[in-house]
Amino acid sequence: MAETKPDKPGFLSRLFGRKADAPTAPEPAPATPQAGGEPEAMPSPPTTGADDLTAAPSTVTTASPDTPEENKTPPELAGADLQPIEGLDPEGTNPQEPLPRIVTEHGPELRLDITAADLGTPEPAPAEVLPSPAPETQPAAARGWWQRLTEGMRRTSSSLSDSVTGLFTKRRLDAATLEELEDALVQADLGVPTAMRITEAISAGRYNKEISPQEVKTILAGEVEKTLSPVAQPLIVDRSNKPFVILMIGVNGAGKTTTIGKLSQKFRSQGLKVMLAAGDTFRAAAIEQLKVWGERVGAPVLSREQGADAAGLAYDALQEAKANGSDVLLIDTAGRLQNKAGLMAELEKIVRVVKKFDPSAPHATLLVLDATVGQNAMSQVELFQKAAGVTGLVMTKLDGTARGGILVALAEKFRLPVHFIGVGEGVEDLEPFTARDFAKAIAGLDS
Repeated sequence: MAETKPDKPGFLSRLFGRKADAPTAPEPAPATPQAGGEPEAMPSPPTTGADDLTAAPSTVTTASPDTPEENKTPPELAGADLQPIEGLDPEGTNPQEPLPRIVTEHGPELRLDITAADLGTPEPAPAEVLPSPAPETQPAAARGWWQRLTEGMRRTSSSLSDSVTGLFTKRRLDAATLEELEDALVQADLGVPTAMRITEAISAGRYNKEISPQEVKTILAGEVEKTLSPVAQPLIVDRSNKPFVILMIGVNGAGKTTTIGKLSQKFRSQGLKVMLAAGDTFRAAAIEQLKVWGERVGAPVLSREQGADAAGLAYDALQEAKANGSDVLLIDTAGRLQNKAGLMAELEKIVRVVKKFDPSAPHATLLVLDATVGQNAMSQVELFQKAAGVTGLVMTKLDGTARGGILVALAEKFRLPVHFIGVGEGVEDLEPFTARDFAKAIAGLDS
């Protein structure tokens, strides 16, 4: 009588990790056949409490060598090449190259005798690459001021250029076109008087005729240059006034402290001895920022604790600069909104105290303007002019706005000298203002 074989899970069940119907005890070692009879059965292992435990799910995916006949490959899969999925490693994570196979009369089999000719010329294993320092970017100075200016003014010039191109592409110059152009110029913060003058210059002798966008840009640049040329003046340090006192004023966030640092470096490169005064006593961060700039450019910084009297600090700084022979004294002040009467009165106090030491000081009062504020810059100039007697302007952050035309409107209304403009964070991104370059950049002309 044939021996009943245990009901074991089949090949596919164990391949997919299915549990057997009942826990299976470890398979006994095959019995040694005796001569002239059936194999002698091995004694069953003693039963212990472990039999009551639930069997863990099987993770075996390959057939055991002693798989019974009924649990071997089903007939419908007979002859199939049941090989592991090629292209995946055993963990199922990273793809790998499939192993080469050859076909013999017995079917496909794994080829182990691989030669270099079979694989072709192998690529050398990549050498371990150590992290390298970030490549040095091309110095901004090497790119040239014109390139940095046009890149910084791109948002403003693109806004104007798109409007001009859209208006004058295959279109005659009529009243409606001129009105739309004037609106576009006003929206770019060039100011109403400048916008009207530009449209009049464009329409002169060209009414009801076609005009190319390039011609419009050229006329636009010419009119802007006419407005800006009178105010494009360099900041000249008068060596007869020693120290030459520069008072830096402006609203919060305009960039006063950073501008002081950049100007200090420019003065130092000219061989001038510079001293800084941390007059923004409301912000501890401003005091520390100015100290960092002083260390960077090699300029001493006079500071007091946060909350100290700014006017008294300015007076002490002027005395110290006089004593140590400084050529230039740059005084930082706290940012203040132009519509806050109390803060503006404090600024007036600083000016009065400085004049007690030197009636001619401050020799320059520079208002730092953030170009991103647009038309709000008009009221800033008006109120700071009354409080502190602004002598010149510095326009910063022209690279962060499409409203750079506000500088044209300021020049048209106030006629104050524009000494510097900034188009980036670097020291070299603050440069003396030139009307022609700015006019071409805002009009989107290449050169």
